[in-house]
Amino acid sequence: MTEELDQRLVFAHRLADGARAIIRPYFRKPVAVTDKGWSGFYDPVTDADKKAEQVVRDMIANAYPKDGIVGEELGNAPGSSGYRWVIDPIDGTRAFIAGQPLWGTLIGLEKDSVPVFGMLEQPFLRERFVGSNDRAELHDSEGVTPLAARRCATLSDAVISTTHPNDHFDHSERAQFARVESACRLSRYGGDCYAYGLVALGFIDLVMEARLAHWDIAPLIPIIRGAGGILTDWHGQPWRPGANVLAAGDARVHAEALQLLAS
Repeated sequence: MTEELDQRLVFAHRLADGARAIIRPYFRKPVAVTDKGWSGFYDPVTDADKKAEQVVRDMIANAYPKDGIVGEELGNAPGSSGYRWVIDPIDGTRAFIAGQPLWGTLIGLEKDSVPVFGMLEQPFLRERFVGSNDRAELHDSEGVTPLAARRCATLSDAVISTTHPNDHFDHSERAQFARVESACRLSRYGGDCYAYGLVALGFIDLVMEARLAHWDIAPLIPIIRGAGGILTDWHGQPWRPGANVLAAGDARVHAEALQLLAS
């Protein structure tokens, strides 16, 4: 990365620290929850989501006032520098309010709409996944460890994950997911953003999700790529906001899943 990007990456760690300080005291404590979803779809938000995003946005506005910002809770603030920060203060709010440490804070930076680096911060576990397309690292109590996705040649040896096979897929998508899932060795549900961290760690081989928003996935793309993985839509095309996601640690598993999705 350039010196300018290195400086922004150092700053991103400060943003993650700021979000951690706000969010962690709320976890596994009684917290008010508002449903912002439409009829029949539960989409919770808490004060921790809103306050953390506001703190992060204020820090960015003070340090890089010309950078754009897009976040889940507080919308889009256009910039003029070509850089845009992508923020999801708590990705996995359902897990958060259920006391499960499978949520995370997502912070990413784009240059001219192309992801440059991303962070997945898990405050309760004190883990921070950092990726910059050509490398990925885990920052935790033991220090900094390079991340590498697991080599997995076939779906029959693969672990697959999705956040929820019923709530987030329509009928056709459930059938497509079921075809891929049935070919895998093991499936696990409920991972939210943390499942992508586990791909980078080498414990999950494949993640499938439907219609993710910009802030749900853009910060995770450099982490997956930096760990040697691949992330596309369900047709093998570059992901775009609102598209379905297929993330894999090994290109061979990714290709096999694409074949099943196309069948």
